[in-house]
Amino acid sequence: MILPTGEQHVLETSTASGDLRATVTGVAAAIRELTINGIDLVAPYPEDATPPFCAGIVLVPWPNRIRDGRWSHGDDVHQLAITEPKLNNAIHGLLQYTEYDVVERDRSQVTLSATVFPQLGYPYLLRTAVRYELVADGLRVTHYVENLGGEAAPIAVGTHPFLKIGGVPTEDLVLRLDAASHIEVDERLLPTGEVPVDDTEWDFREGRRVGDVSLDDAFGEVASDEDGFVEHTLTAPDGRSVSVWAEEEFAFVQVFTTREFPGESGDVAIAVEPMTAPAEAFNSGRGLRWLDPGEEWHASWGIRFRGFAAE
Repeated sequence: MILPTGEQHVLETSTASGDLRATVTGVAAAIRELTINGIDLVAPYPEDATPPFCAGIVLVPWPNRIRDGRWSHGDDVHQLAITEPKLNNAIHGLLQYTEYDVVERDRSQVTLSATVFPQLGYPYLLRTAVRYELVADGLRVTHYVENLGGEAAPIAVGTHPFLKIGGVPTEDLVLRLDAASHIEVDERLLPTGEVPVDDTEWDFREGRRVGDVSLDDAFGEVASDEDGFVEHTLTAPDGRSVSVWAEEEFAFVQVFTTREFPGESGDVAIAVEPMTAPAEAFNSGRGLRWLDPGEEWHASWGIRFRGFAAE
C-alpha cells in the first residue's frame, strides 16, 4: 500500500531514560513520531495523513515565505510557483511533497536524500540529504546540501517540528526562547522590520506559558553558548522539558501555535522551527548562503529531552 507520507522509517534505541523511538517519513523526510517510553515528544499524526501544518518536514532550499514567489539576482528575475495561494507567497521550499531515497539505514539512524532539480524560479541543481540519529538524550538531525550545477546557488534550510510532552497539556508548558529580536511582519506574514524584544511581549527569554500566547512569529539574534549551540525549551510544571537545540548556523527561529492540530482535542500545538534564514531571504539576503559549484554545506540541530526517568 502506498501512503501519503511514503515509506515509514522506524528508529529505535535504548537509553538511560528508557526506550527511545522515532518514525521518519519518506515524503518530505518528516519527523512523524518521537517518543521516550511511549511518551510523545512531538505531536504525532497518522501515516495515512499528509503532515498537518507541515509538521516535522524539511524546508529546503528556503524556509518560510517569499513575497509573490518573486526574487531577483543581478539582472535576473525569478518567479517561483505560488504555494501559499491565500497570501500569494512561495512557502517552505521545493521538497515538501518529494519522496526521499534511503542512503543508509540501521536500527537507530537513517540518512535520506532528495534532489532539487532546476525548475520554475529556481534554476539550480542541488543534492540534499538529511540524517536522523537517535542519541542518548533525543534526536540529532544533520542537513547536507551540495551544489551540482555550474553556477553559485542560493540556499537556506529550516524544519518544522511540533514539540510536546505527552500527558501534559501543551498550554501548560512554559516556552523559553533564547532570542533577542522579533521580526515584525505585515498581513501576509512577510518581514517589515526587526525590533529588540526587551520590555516587549516578544521577550521569551525568561519563559511564558504557551496557553497565554498566540504565535506565528520569527525571532532573530538567537543566543549561542560557548560551544556555539542555541536552545529553545518547553518545560512542564513537573520540571520535565523538551527542547530544540541547534548549531549557530540556525540563527533564526519561527514559533507557530494552533488549536486545530488533529488529535490534540482543542489543546494548543506548538511548532518551534529552527531556520538558517528568515522569510524573504532570497530578496533580503539575510542568512542566505550561496554555494559555489561543487561546494558542500552541512549543519545540525536536534530535539532533546530532560527529566524523564527510566521505567
